[in-house]
Amino acid sequence: MDIQLVNPFTKNLLSLAAEGLKDNYALIFPKKNGAYRIVDTGNYTESFGYQWNKFAGTQIDKTSKLQISQSRFFAETGWDKEDLSGKNILEVGSGAGRFTQILLDHTRANIYSVDYSNAVEANYKNNGPNQRLHLFQASIYEMPFAKAQFDKVICLGVLQHTPDFEQSVKALISMVKPGGELVVDFYSINGWWTKLQAKYLYRPITKRIPHHKLFKLIEGNIDWMIKTSRFFTAIGLGKILNRFIPVCDINGTLPPSLPYPQLRELCVLDTFDMFSPAYDNPQKISTVAQWFGKHGMENVWGGKIKYDNCVASVVKGIKKQYV
Repeated sequence: MDIQLVNPFTKNLLSLAAEGLKDNYALIFPKKNGAYRIVDTGNYTESFGYQWNKFAGTQIDKTSKLQISQSRFFAETGWDKEDLSGKNILEVGSGAGRFTQILLDHTRANIYSVDYSNAVEANYKNNGPNQRLHLFQASIYEMPFAKAQFDKVICLGVLQHTPDFEQSVKALISMVKPGGELVVDFYSINGWWTKLQAKYLYRPITKRIPHHKLFKLIEGNIDWMIKTSRFFTAIGLGKILNRFIPVCDINGTLPPSLPYPQLRELCVLDTFDMFSPAYDNPQKISTVAQWFGKHGMENVWGGKIKYDNCVASVVKGIKKQYV
């Protein structure tokens, strides 16, 4: 590996061993199902482990035959494929590996991919083995890397689901080398009405429902919810009324004209993703941009990026040469 590995708990250097990662005191982080395990499986991201292993291929472009992940990745980052050749990229919160696949298939970058849940197993299933891919199950706050080593760091669709949004941003910035770039997207606060919707009204209950029961509840009701959402949209009331239907934003997040079976699967996944996480903390774009500057970034840009049928809230910046 080109990246220096450290034990995040002791700061001792880590070395590769057949059974996993070993520090100076012979503490071993085992390698299991393609990923180095820095943490135990049981943590606040269990719902994501459940969802991504259940829907391992749903958002993977090469499996779905769509280009949802590719479009989102390059629209939000603005990165040039050729410029990434040989670069070390840290991906935090990789889930089933939708963006891991894009990086592996469309660039020649070296990918260090981290997820706190056992979704790393779905990522390995989709993208491994590959000599350019290194998978780790680790917390965003305790990653097994020496600081300031990565040319690029991405964290897409994750920050709102962490316990402390600002500290998560700080942890990501610490991994970027001087002159390197960080790109994040997240759920944004757009006004007082942001939390006046089904997701935030029902989440205090749904996040406590066992995952398999919540999935069954959503899967059993998804058809009438899709039908109702489409009806409200057809009569021109979708923007007002659809927010109160406990289903994902079909018009704002999914490609139009999908075959119904594929649309249905994506709706089940996205709706489960709405109601199951332990944390859901949207932020103002301006606030996140301020945190970038506070913790060592310059040339910070924050705003909305439109691609396909979607709009993403994105903040990006360059690590200062001297912090």
